[in-house]
Amino acid sequence: MPKIEVSLPDRIENDIQRLIEQGEFVNHDQAVEELLTMGVSAYDVEEEDTTPAAGEDMFSQTVEDQQDPAMQDEPRDDGYTF
Repeated sequence: MPKIEVSLPDRIENDIQRLIEQGEFVNHDQAVEELLTMGVSAYDVEEEDTTPAAGEDMFSQTVEDQQDPAMQDEPRDDGYTF
């Protein structure tokens, strides 16, 4: 397991110590590991599959996603008048 060194503000360190004293964690190492794990999982970090699916060309997909402004249903007022 890799080891890292982190400097925490006193406020965070006090919060971690309070959680340990309340019995939420056995020791400081367990508290930091679990809190970091929860923080990372909150971001729902997943590897994205960036390879194009079979039959899908990544260059033509971009062109297909574009929309012609002249084909829009609602006329847009760009603010310019003559």
